[in-house]
Amino acid sequence: MIIGNFQMIYQKFREVIKKEYQMKQKLVFALFMGIVLFSGSAIAQEETDAESGSTETVYKDHPLINSMPNYHIIALEEKEFEAFAFPVENSSDLEERKTRSVEGKFFDYYYAINEGKTDASPLQIFRNYENAITKAGGKIVAKWYEKNNSYSFITGQLSHNKKNIWIYLEASGYEYRVVIVEEEAMLQVIQAKEMYDALSKDGFIALNILFETGKATIQAESQILIDQVYELLNGNPELKVSIEGHTDNTGTVAGNKKLSEDRAKAVMNALITMGIKGDRLASAGWGQEKPVADNRTEDGRAKNRRVEIVKK
Repeated sequence: MIIGNFQMIYQKFREVIKKEYQMKQKLVFALFMGIVLFSGSAIAQEETDAESGSTETVYKDHPLINSMPNYHIIALEEKEFEAFAFPVENSSDLEERKTRSVEGKFFDYYYAINEGKTDASPLQIFRNYENAITKAGGKIVAKWYEKNNSYSFITGQLSHNKKNIWIYLEASGYEYRVVIVEEEAMLQVIQAKEMYDALSKDGFIALNILFETGKATIQAESQILIDQVYELLNGNPELKVSIEGHTDNTGTVAGNKKLSEDRAKAVMNALITMGIKGDRLASAGWGQEKPVADNRTEDGRAKNRRVEIVKK
């Protein structure tokens, strides 16, 4: 009897243990499935985000130049200060055409056609940007278009907030590139005292006075340098100087000689207009005769394009 009761109790005990074990199994299984489902959901969400492109960097057009309809930016390089050689001659010769190195805030955009859209022809892209630049009050400095020629380009220039904005465009149709430089000087402006010290020590000083391309018109941003030359002469009444122009070797020898003479005279006349007596000044143009750097590089040519103040 006792044994029978014990067996009955033992059987019930096993059933209770079995039920608890089964419940624990169900709980563990439910917890496991929850983790799996959560992980799957997270992975699916990541895949959805990747497919939708929500993690991609969103680029914006430059405030002055919009993109073509149905195109988007696929890459952008932006620098606070950089130089770019802008073509300033209507020529397809990549190696020989004249360029001007412009320094300042730098933007380099690459655009591509949106998926499912028909790409524009290179000519259509060029015409759109030409119109945009001229409507903004700018000008086309140089251009070359030839069908199926990858060297086709446009160089434009416009003014905004007292800055010169340079724009370069090349296009293939499916993609196109736009380089924009907001021109500004990086180097500290040479003060009148520094000029006087250099003249006393070396007898001359070279200044990076900027002119319009191929002309003797002094650019507005170089007026601050002209002002310092005036301060130098006005503060030292006994000082007499020769203003001498130099060019790189781009162009003809005779043309460079004439251009350098005209630029030197332009600086001299600006100083006379400001009040410096003409008998204290002389001017000369040396063209490409006296390079100070290698004309085979853009940096060298930029250094050779200079105005020197020479103590007499």
